[in-house]
Amino acid sequence: MVTFKLSAFADEYSPEFDKQIEGLKKNGIGMIEVRGVDGTGIDKITLETAKEIKAKLDNAGIGVSAIGSPIGKIDITSPIEPHLETLKHVIEIAKILGTKRIRMFSFFMPKEEKPEKYRDEVISRLSMMLDIAEENGMELCHENEKGIYGDTPERCKDILDHFAGRLHGVFDHANFLNVGAVPYPDGYEMLKKHIVYFHMKDAVGNEIYPVGKGNGRIPETIESIRRDFDGEIILTAEPHLSAFIGLDKLENTNEKIEKPFKDSEEAFGVAIDAIKAIIS
Repeated sequence: MVTFKLSAFADEYSPEFDKQIEGLKKNGIGMIEVRGVDGTGIDKITLETAKEIKAKLDNAGIGVSAIGSPIGKIDITSPIEPHLETLKHVIEIAKILGTKRIRMFSFFMPKEEKPEKYRDEVISRLSMMLDIAEENGMELCHENEKGIYGDTPERCKDILDHFAGRLHGVFDHANFLNVGAVPYPDGYEMLKKHIVYFHMKDAVGNEIYPVGKGNGRIPETIESIRRDFDGEIILTAEPHLSAFIGLDKLENTNEKIEKPFKDSEEAFGVAIDAIKAIIS
C-alpha cells in the first residue's frame, strides 16, 4: 500500500527561510526539499547556517526530504574537480540537515552537438560523484532537466540502468514535456524501477501549470504509483507558477517570468491544493 507524503521547494513561497517555514505550515506540509536559504543557494551556505536552519526546522516539526542541490548543473566541458569539492560541501550540509538524498543532474550539453557524443564523459563524472556520495552514506537522485544529458526518458534510462541501483531517479513530468517527451505512460513505464520520488508540476509545452491542468497525465500517474509502489512516496511540490527570487538562475535563462497570480505565496498555495486534490 502506498502512502503519499508532501514536500516542497519552499523557496518558491519566499526567499526568506523563516517565511518558507511559515508557508509550509500554512499549507499543511511537513517536509521541505531545501534549495534556497535567504536568497542563497543551498550549495553556498555555510555549515553554521545549516545548523541554524536545522534548528528552525526541528522547532517547527518539519523534516528534510532531500537537498535540492545544483550538483551536475554545469557544462559537460567545465572542469569537474571544483564541482566535486562543492559536492563534498553539500554532503556535509545534508548530514547536518538529516537527509541522505541529494537531488542532482547530468550536465548541460553543448546545444549544437548530439548528447550521445558526451555519454562516456557523463558516465565518468557521475561515477566520481557516486563514489564520493557512497563513501558518505548519501544517495544521489538524478532529475530529468531540460538541456542536460538525461533530459529524455531514453537517456535517463541509459544512465540509471548503467549504474544499476547506485543512481536514483527523480521524476518530473513537466521537464519531460518541456523537451517534447511523453512522461506518462512512456517515461513512467521506462523509469519506474529507478524512481525514488517525484517533483510535482505539470506543463503544456514550455508553459507550467498546476498538476492535473497540463498534459502530463498526472492523475493517471498517481493511480499507477498506487499499483506499482509500496510504502511512503514523497511528492515534492515545485510550483514554478510565479516569479520568485532565484528562478532565473535555476532555469539558466534571463527571460522574465509572468504568471496569473498576485504573488508567489498565492501561486504556492494553488500548486499545493492541486496536488492534494489529485491524491485525496
